[in-house]
Amino acid sequence: MKPILYSFWRSSAAFRVRIALNLKGIDYDIIPVHLRKGGGEQLKEPYQALNPNGLVPLYIENGVPLHQSAAIIEYLEEKYPNPPLLPKNLEDRAWVRGLTQDIAADIHPINNLRVLRYLIGTLGVSDENKTIWYNHWVKKGLASLEKRLAKDARVGQFCYGDTPSMADVFLVPQVFNAYDAKIDFSVYPTVHRIVTQCMTLPAFINASWEKQLDAEGSNPQI
Repeated sequence: MKPILYSFWRSSAAFRVRIALNLKGIDYDIIPVHLRKGGGEQLKEPYQALNPNGLVPLYIENGVPLHQSAAIIEYLEEKYPNPPLLPKNLEDRAWVRGLTQDIAADIHPINNLRVLRYLIGTLGVSDENKTIWYNHWVKKGLASLEKRLAKDARVGQFCYGDTPSMADVFLVPQVFNAYDAKIDFSVYPTVHRIVTQCMTLPAFINASWEKQLDAEGSNPQI
């Protein structure tokens, strides 16, 4: 029985797991969970029974459900070590993990759908101020990544060397969101170059927004 990924086409976290599964060459089925329709299918009892935090992705393999994209991808790395998404060197592994956390902990959580909904729906923040909030944290995070990636000798065609790593898996979905928000990438040339390189690979292309069975739009201009 193939693994199952509960996913939403625009979810950055689900996008990460789709990329990792594709890079590992794992055949899987997707069950879409619409995060906007009817107030959000992720908040309804059928999905809540599977994943009480009401988030995607949820990955089920051999009947065992796994949640949180970073944990799922670490699981895939340990169970399916080839091709590797982490370097062999201990210090370099920590460096790549640090890049993923720059995105997963410091950029994405304060800009995801439920946070933006709370800003508007509960706190009464205007759409204009919501955009200011979004742009502030995205630009701050991208500026930090650009400085780190632009000067480190470990960076090659990708975030680490010349093959994709876990850092690229996390970077691409976050940058897709920023492209869609019309963030100016002229000030983040290294980030833009790496993402452009990633998007030449089938694993990234086939995980992208417009390739999903529940897609409702097209990819942003890269």
